[in-house]
Amino acid sequence: MPCIRRDLLRSDYSGNMDSSLKIVSRFFVSRNIRKNSESKAMESQQIQALLGPFSQAEALLTSVGVQPGSLDGVLLDAGCSSMQLDSPERGFSLRKDGPLDMRMDGYRYPDMPTAADVVNALDQQALASILRTYGEERHARQIASAVVQARSIYPITRTQQLASIVAGAFPESALYARKDLLQRPSHVATKTFQALRIFVNDELHELYAGLKTAEKFLKPGGRLVALSFHSLEDRIIKRFIQGIDMSEKFNLSIRQKVRQMGRNSSNQEEDEGEEELSSGNANSRWTAIQKHVLTPQAQDIEHNPRGRSAKLRGAIKL
Repeated sequence: MPCIRRDLLRSDYSGNMDSSLKIVSRFFVSRNIRKNSESKAMESQQIQALLGPFSQAEALLTSVGVQPGSLDGVLLDAGCSSMQLDSPERGFSLRKDGPLDMRMDGYRYPDMPTAADVVNALDQQALASILRTYGEERHARQIASAVVQARSIYPITRTQQLASIVAGAFPESALYARKDLLQRPSHVATKTFQALRIFVNDELHELYAGLKTAEKFLKPGGRLVALSFHSLEDRIIKRFIQGIDMSEKFNLSIRQKVRQMGRNSSNQEEDEGEEELSSGNANSRWTAIQKHVLTPQAQDIEHNPRGRSAKLRGAIKL
């Protein structure tokens, strides 16, 4: 997708020269490579740009001779670029009117469904499920009902049109009652736009594919650094590093899992519960670099307000 930072997988493999580390090559896997001159500039600095989403990263790396288990480090950045979000023609922006598109790879896959296709075709229950699951929207049913009612009169094809429909589902006093992390007013349609973007581009499955590729291509002792920008992504990264089965509900923590096990076994002793907790990571192939997730400091947010929700986790492959 043309979002440079949505599917960034940068993989370094290197050789040692005495006690120093020499970078032999660096690969930049992205859904967007904007200009040929940009690619040449990267190649001149020993960076080779490879076009594709996370789900194609394994094939792309293999195509240029990178072998599984050969990389020292992978930086996986799951964020979107400001250029992507601010381009009205891409259909992501709440502030600027444009076609309700939201596809990251629309120019390469013109038959890929757009956000307009989603809001005009799916039934109310499916729309509410998307908003609840991918936007964590508490008023999902209310918004889905407003969308279905509006589209019965005219098709929903523009970003400002959708934003107005969502806003119409709330009383005027609630339009900017929500606050972002900087305590600034946040439009009530923000979560709806996030949910549709994630659904249209299958972003969570792409992220998981990127994590699996990183695991496959890193050597033992290699480092994974993953950067996310909302809680859904961070949960997936956290669970992946902890070795939790990804088929389970994303927000089910290890402690919740242990408590459930305890409820299902009435004779279970407390120390056995602790044993289950410690064995919750038995399947993990990673050691966390830091115990807690890293978030931006105040000076970082002041310099880059859009990075306020960034979360960084690092792990070493066992």
